[in-house]
Amino acid sequence: MYFDTHAHYTDEAFDADRDEIIKAVHESGVELIMNASCDYESCIRSLELAEKYPYVYASVGWHPHEAKTFTDESEGQIRKWCKLSKVRAIGEIGLDFYYDYSERDVQREVFIRQMELARELDMPVVIHDREAHLECMEIIKKYPGVRGAFHCYSGSAEMAKGILDMGWYLGFTGAITFKNARKSLEVLEICPNDRILIETDCPYLAPVPFRGKRNDSRYLTYMAQKVAEIKGITTEEAALMTNQNGRRFFGIE
Repeated sequence: MYFDTHAHYTDEAFDADRDEIIKAVHESGVELIMNASCDYESCIRSLELAEKYPYVYASVGWHPHEAKTFTDESEGQIRKWCKLSKVRAIGEIGLDFYYDYSERDVQREVFIRQMELARELDMPVVIHDREAHLECMEIIKKYPGVRGAFHCYSGSAEMAKGILDMGWYLGFTGAITFKNARKSLEVLEICPNDRILIETDCPYLAPVPFRGKRNDSRYLTYMAQKVAEIKGITTEEAALMTNQNGRRFFGIE
């Protein structure tokens, strides 16, 4: 029933029990998983997971933290990987001015190069935006033909309106269950039902009552419950709705 539209099962937090968790997640009612990538190694491992499990798909790209490792060869690899049937997006890509693990000019250049690729290859993009809202918006507006989703959306309701006006989607994590989630809930309220994605970003951002523990896709039900509460529908309706939204965005029948 559920579609986890952004997970990181290649993370070292799952090294001890990765296969067991992925199988348990599927058996619990998680129908699909989109495993996001951050650099060359995680792209390769995401592709391996997608090859191994029929219900796991992959997005490939260089996270802003890893922008400093992006090369011309990286661009060629993304172009090659995007021809694979289980690869359904370029991501996660974007800007992160909170940690600045890569220099900002390098982040901008790599973000733009991957947006150019998305336009060329007609692939949707998954955006990571932390403390860089204005610049992210300035860049994506230069690519009106590219489809996208802001994963773990953390911007304002006003910015969300601009993203939604472009036909893009917004991803909501376990953070919408936190006590300080007022801004995220305001965004959720204005987000059309057909543009809402739910995601775990696991192993991070576990929802209440598991906050601080390792997250996995079985906890999607807590995000669906919050969406249902805000939208005045049942949890089952929220699960089906967000599943269909994810399938539409990533082009999965």
